Amino acid sequence: MKTLVIGGGIVGLSAAWALKRAGADVTVIEQGPLPNPLGSSVDQHRLIRYAYGAQRGYVRMVREAYHAWERVWSDLRMRLYAETGTLILSGANDAWAKQSCIALAAEEVEHLAFDAEMVAGRYPMLIGDDLSDAYYCPSGGVLFAEAIVAALTTHLRERAVALLTGAKAVAIDAAAATVTLADGSRLAADRLLVAAGPWTAQLLPDLAPLSRSSRQVVVYLTPPAELAAAWHAAPMLLEIGEAKGFYLVPPRITRDGMRTGLKIGDHRFGPTADPGGERLPRQDEIDAILANARHRIAGLERYRVAQAKTCFYDVEADERFQLRRLGPRALALCGTSGHGFKFGPVLGERIAAVLQDKAEFDAAARWVAGHGA
Repeated sequence: MKTLVIGGGIVGLSAAWALKRAGADVTVIEQGPLPNPLGSSVDQHRLIRYAYGAQRGYVRMVREAYHAWERVWSDLRMRLYAETGTLILSGANDAWAKQSCIALAAEEVEHLAFDAEMVAGRYPMLIGDDLSDAYYCPSGGVLFAEAIVAALTTHLRERAVALLTGAKAVAIDAAAATVTLADGSRLAADRLLVAAGPWTAQLLPDLAPLSRSSRQVVVYLTPPAELAAAWHAAPMLLEIGEAKGFYLVPPRITRDGMRTGLKIGDHRFGPTADPGGERLPRQDEIDAILANARHRIAGLERYRVAQAKTCFYDVEADERFQLRRLGPRALALCGTSGHGFKFGPVLGERIAAVLQDKAEFDAAARWVAGHGA
């Protein structure tokens, strides 16, 4: 079965990986290089964690995602992951940590309750003030995203998956499973998957309500020298609420000696913008990220901004992934809302099963949206 995959991010590459494992003839169409530095999947790291507020379906999916990543590591013959643990916080009037705790307990995910004094005592670089809830999970960690995309690209090329780079899809015929490229050429297949991330609405305007392109800025910090070791031993930090929406990725050193940075970002969605437009973060955007973290990182004024980057999320209003049937032979996956990377391989496997008529579409769509068991 010949399959076209539009998009060389983590979902597109994972679907190609799963399809090839199942014996399909696969072509990936990517508008830039691979890895594409403008892609949502390409940054130093992405997080995988069980904490998901009240969304128990995604908690269950994380367990499946870990198993799928093990299959990826086996195929790549390398493990591009570091366990960090997860520190889950909520300030006054934010319920996300409490909701996460309830879901973690229901799904039997190990976690411990902390108080403000324990947070500040264990992590002196943090401020424990104004905490209503705090929990720690020993599970959760850092996926080395750009290295994963590069390794998957190499693996797929070695497995004879066709990788068309610099090839922009401008139109699709879902019924015929054909793609028209910007140079006027047309490709045809038995099945078609659109995994175009924040470019989805440009290619498929009917999906615009499910796939808004959201401009997000992340900031990499260099901590004071005396705190460097503490940060390298720190867990990820999630303070995801209506008021602050703050997350932190701790630095790590990979097995091959690659160093990743201390990254902070705002979990709340940014303004709608063209993912092909201006990418340079403005100073006011950087300042806003720092201001959002100042209440929790002690002495933040002593940290140096090492780098700021802009990426674009493919946002669905309720943050629930959307699997859509475009026609009898074509699917689209969108709405990953900035939390799709951790699920890449398990999404790829489920989508591949639907494309090959080995799984029922409606059940897969419910599962992708976090409603399935």
